[in-house]
Amino acid sequence: MLDLMNAPTQTSPSTIAPVITARGLAKSYDRRTMILRSVDLQVLPGERIALIGANGCGKSTLLKCLIGLHPISGGELDCLGARMQGRGSRAERQRLRMQTGFVFQKHCLVRRRTVLSNVVHGLFGAKGSWRAFSHSVAPDSWRQSALDALSAVNLAEKAMFRADALSGGQQQRVAIARALVRRPKLLIADEPAASLDPVSGRNVMDLFQRLCTEQGITLIYTSHDMKHALDYATRVIALKQGRVLFDKPSAKVSQSDLNETFDG
Repeated sequence: MLDLMNAPTQTSPSTIAPVITARGLAKSYDRRTMILRSVDLQVLPGERIALIGANGCGKSTLLKCLIGLHPISGGELDCLGARMQGRGSRAERQRLRMQTGFVFQKHCLVRRRTVLSNVVHGLFGAKGSWRAFSHSVAPDSWRQSALDALSAVNLAEKAMFRADALSGGQQQRVAIARALVRRPKLLIADEPAASLDPVSGRNVMDLFQRLCTEQGITLIYTSHDMKHALDYATRVIALKQGRVLFDKPSAKVSQSDLNETFDG
């Protein structure tokens, strides 16, 4: 018999706190050239969002603004409860970054260090994080978290290999494990498959999709591969000349939408 007294309560989508809210977000580096113009967006927990657009449209800049790496020039931004007015306070930026994982096109691994040490590096910024320099001086709990993250990307058996002994696809999986080790609520990926061959690229995107679904992580990634954008995202946001051109569920994005995004 169903126990109604202990049954989980249903939460209306309208009551779910957004992970990110931006209103009128603007960014300029030199006060003359606007990179982002009046960007409005809201991201809910568990969404997988593909950010698309031509080179120079502001995709990477938007990602960096969302997580406090670049100060915004105007508008309002709230990410994981941190209000980023301008650059935001140092304490807010620190708290935000400890809840966020980063994966970029270049793996940025320390090639001569072990895979395990590279994953432990993901804990830099935590209290006592000088001990994240190497797995050999890291606390046991950090080593275990790193091993758990490697298991999640199916690389536990490579923990004591040097990073430069791995293939490009495996190195990108190490980079994902490094992002996961801090158990992030938000995962940011900037062209994560661009440097990989097609098979490795799809394997990495499959991994993103699985991990974010299993762990309830919100994912925002940029891609120039429209198949990756449409197949792995629940939602697609297109930027053009620093503005949001469209924001749609991936299933509703048409070829004409894509043509307009990349047309001149």
